[in-house]
Amino acid sequence: MNSIASPIACKVNNVFIHVSNLEKSVEWYSELLGIPFSKGKVASPVYNIPVTSETGLTLDDHTFDPSFKLKPSDHVLFNFFVNYIDEAYEFIKNKGIKVVKEIERIGDFAYFNFEDLDGNVLMICNN
Repeated sequence: MNSIASPIACKVNNVFIHVSNLEKSVEWYSELLGIPFSKGKVASPVYNIPVTSETGLTLDDHTFDPSFKLKPSDHVLFNFFVNYIDEAYEFIKNKGIKVVKEIERIGDFAYFNFEDLDGNVLMICNN
């Protein structure tokens, strides 16, 4: 296959998660990721979670789009990386977060799926 020049960079820039309550979601994701939460910094319609990777994470409550209907994804939107899958699993369970797929182990690779406040399915994996 011949390579064709494209004006589109070959990288994922940002992941959007559609939420029903921006403030509660920012607090939830901040607690999940162990980062400070400041209610005063939350302003609709979007909030960028300060992640440490090149790909950003934006929560969007669609304040300015009254026709928007939230439809949580029942398929994994993306995954968070962890070094220790069992520790992450216990952390999620201890927070009362709904696990929708128990830990699956495939050789050295392991993952599990859980839901955010709106029912979006996310994944945690060690690879």
